[in-house]
Amino acid sequence: MKILGIDPGSVFCGYGVIDANGKKLSVIEYGTIEVKKKAEYLPLRMKEIYDRILSVIDRTAPDSAAIESVFYSKNVQSLIKLSMARSAAILAVVNRNIDIAEYTAKDIKRSVTGRGNANKEQVRYMMKAILNIAETSNYYDTTDALAIAVCHSNHIVLEGKNSFSSSNNKSTKKTSWAKYLENHPDKIVKL
Repeated sequence: MKILGIDPGSVFCGYGVIDANGKKLSVIEYGTIEVKKKAEYLPLRMKEIYDRILSVIDRTAPDSAAIESVFYSKNVQSLIKLSMARSAAILAVVNRNIDIAEYTAKDIKRSVTGRGNANKEQVRYMMKAILNIAETSNYYDTTDALAIAVCHSNHIVLEGKNSFSSSNNKSTKKTSWAKYLENHPDKIVKL
């Protein structure tokens, strides 16, 4: 199964495509979309993300995709821009009729390093080791995207099957905000 991992960003958007054959993983393609160099105007940057993710999908033909979810940011403007970048990437994926899963940063780190609070250098190290790649981009977005794809692969292997139905293109795994908050009490801010 080919899996596209996306680490969204309004300036740098990382992507990585892996081939997951059970527990055997190999890299197909990875890189970073540098959108700020293309345009300062935010809507044009979102179009660039959308177009480039479509191009990656068309080149690599992934069966499934995964993206990092966002639930918190200290800067509201940054959160809005990041949400827009996520939307552009998600729209590209669903417009190619590919199922997409979302994972928290903590779940991704735990899946690839064994620690939910691992730093970016530890994630980069593990991606080099797990995927047998010598070089990565200068940006952490690339190794983060590969980690997202590996996390999704691990999730599929642990469940023994893909939890997303490709026949009707809808997620069969039900989640809710209540369940999320129950599982992540550290995300609740008391006012």
